[in-house]
Amino acid sequence: MDDVVEGPTSDARRAHLRGEWQAAFDGFVAAGPTDAFTGDDFRAFADSAWWLGRINESLDAYAQANRRYLAEGRGTDAALAAFYRGLHTSLRGDTANGNAWLRRCDQLLAEEPECNAHGYPRYWATYQSMGAGDYDAAMNHALEMKTLGRRWNDPSLVAVGTLGEGRTLIKQGKIDEGLLLLDDAMLAASSGEINPFWAGAIYCHLMSVCHELLDLRRATEFTRSAEQWCRPLPDANLYPGICRVHRAQVLQLRGSWDQAEDLAVKACADTEQLHLVTAAEANYQIAEIRRLRGDFTGAEESLKRAHEMGGDVQPGLALLRLAQGRVDLAAASIRAALAGEQVDRLARARLNVAQVEIALADDDLDTARAATAELEAAADFQASSGLAAAAQRARGAVLLAEGDAAGALRVLWSACRRWLELDAPYDAALTRVLLADVYAALGDVDAVALELEAAASVFERLGARPDAQAVADRTGAHTASNGLSKRETEVVQLIAVGQSNRQIATKLFLSERTVHRHVSNIFAKLGVSSRSAVTAFAYAHGLVEVQPSAG
Repeated sequence: MDDVVEGPTSDARRAHLRGEWQAAFDGFVAAGPTDAFTGDDFRAFADSAWWLGRINESLDAYAQANRRYLAEGRGTDAALAAFYRGLHTSLRGDTANGNAWLRRCDQLLAEEPECNAHGYPRYWATYQSMGAGDYDAAMNHALEMKTLGRRWNDPSLVAVGTLGEGRTLIKQGKIDEGLLLLDDAMLAASSGEINPFWAGAIYCHLMSVCHELLDLRRATEFTRSAEQWCRPLPDANLYPGICRVHRAQVLQLRGSWDQAEDLAVKACADTEQLHLVTAAEANYQIAEIRRLRGDFTGAEESLKRAHEMGGDVQPGLALLRLAQGRVDLAAASIRAALAGEQVDRLARARLNVAQVEIALADDDLDTARAATAELEAAADFQASSGLAAAAQRARGAVLLAEGDAAGALRVLWSACRRWLELDAPYDAALTRVLLADVYAALGDVDAVALELEAAASVFERLGARPDAQAVADRTGAHTASNGLSKRETEVVQLIAVGQSNRQIATKLFLSERTVHRHVSNIFAKLGVSSRSAVTAFAYAHGLVEVQPSAG
């Protein structure tokens, strides 16, 4: 397909070879009726349309390339056209149609002598096997790609096979070996020596792996390289959209939430017609930022969109329920998510992090212990700095709940230091709040104030309203007349107008358990034993405005 035969499409074909996608597309459109197009013309037209994000024209041209190649007696090229039609169709969410085209590719290749083309369908097979937890099959497919690539001198196939091998090793817990192979794949992608479509695929996989591992340093490096590589591409192309999602993930962890949300919103618009998985992931990212900022309605809407697109909405949905004070629903939600994920340790680790937080809020120490133990095993198995920090924070929280403040102090301090080294300010601030609880248990009032002040500064800068409010409740001054904190006064006012604990929790963005604790403290401080007595106190002290009687 590299030799350009002079004709109506020759200029367009040359533009395609130079990677000038708009010029190529325009040239094919201007060339007139497609009756005279060769298989190579249709294939180049399909490629150009895909790079411009014109997915419908691209899919149609791949189908026509398949038919024209068959008419020309070029079975191998017809198979590759069917492969790309099937791959792109599946990625946009039409898996039934996509699988049909991929089967056509296999059928055509079965009638052709061995060549490098036989390796490309194994790319799809590698990740299908990986998703099913069959890592041996995934490794065999990846190694076969490398073998065929080397045998037929196809550097793109070698690079994609190396990528698949590295990803499979990471799934098997062989992190160092896997990352070395991913570095090799990235070197090939950045060299300019492989097909740009496969270079982009490699960058996308590298960013995804780093997010799974919570490897922030490598994620930042790979994302920066991918951004540079994507810069010349049209915004409508799939790869810039995928890059934006992963960049948003890094920025969220780094504490740049405004920029992260902007990128995720743009990624949604760019990818919803090209790659549903990426669009769903972008919506999930938006939901996470909105949840952390206290916009629970916005978070719910984004999670619904992600779910409609076939995306995984956990652990975000369970954590949203926790933030809404619906601890029972949060616990059930995270249990169901874990029951549905029995294979992938990295996926379960993300769920374990949430389950620890939810179980502790539910006073379910046994579940928190079990989730922490599994998270620690995953962190040891995967040797990831981000997972190690998350596991240490979980262990520290459990030790604190068990009453072992001294043990919790050592673990939480190490976790906080790890998050700071990773430049993850929000996670570090969450750990500081736990450290404040530890110091309170140890009687170190000055240390409590220092940790809460540092956490509050981060929460306020990020706009993490629920967390900022929780810290404010801890540090709020008491009034001279009754000893109630600002938050306790708010609870008294709501009790006085007839609000239930559940209603108060919803109003103040607290859990019902936290409201129950506030109510118990109020009873003790006021020396009363009923809500009616609290109501009488509120009216007697002017905390609630007395409504004038009718008439």
